Amino acid sequence: MGKIIFYQDRNYGGHSYECSGDCSDLHSNFSRCNSLRVHSGSWMLYERPNYLGSQYFLRRGEYPEYDRWMGYNDSIRSCHRVPEHHGSFRIRVYEKGDFGGQTMDFTVDCPNVFDRFRFNDIHSCNVQDGHWIFYEEPNYRGRQYYLRPGEYRRYSDWGAMSPRIGSFRRVDYI
Repeated sequence: MGKIIFYQDRNYGGHSYECSGDCSDLHSNFSRCNSLRVHSGSWMLYERPNYLGSQYFLRRGEYPEYDRWMGYNDSIRSCHRVPEHHGSFRIRVYEKGDFGGQTMDFTVDCPNVFDRFRFNDIHSCNVQDGHWIFYEEPNYRGRQYYLRPGEYRRYSDWGAMSPRIGSFRRVDYI
């Protein structure tokens, strides 16, 4: 069971809303989100309803303003609780769409895709085990994309506007 509390103002002020599960449209609960507390679980927050737009991965902790979770603005419109996974992790990334071109398998985090893969772009991937987060920039910075187990034939399948991925990591529980 997870628990997250959204606050309308910075530093946990103003109207608050407590959530313990997935919610595809938070707009009726608050108009803006400037701070939040993750009491338990890991969460993906989305800028738009129905799990669309910019994505933000958060673990247990306190976030007194939206830039602490790398937010671009105060708009959070949906959230998804990331299920716990204690098994193995495996992902295969591809240089081209539809699983074409050079490929590489990973079971651990990758802080710099170019250093390991010799390409700046990942056009498709197959998440075989575990849950992963792609980041546009190296060292886990920039826009984030949550990937569940499954096949992603093109970068738009994980919500990206371009194939540029600088780093990625496993969603594990510490």
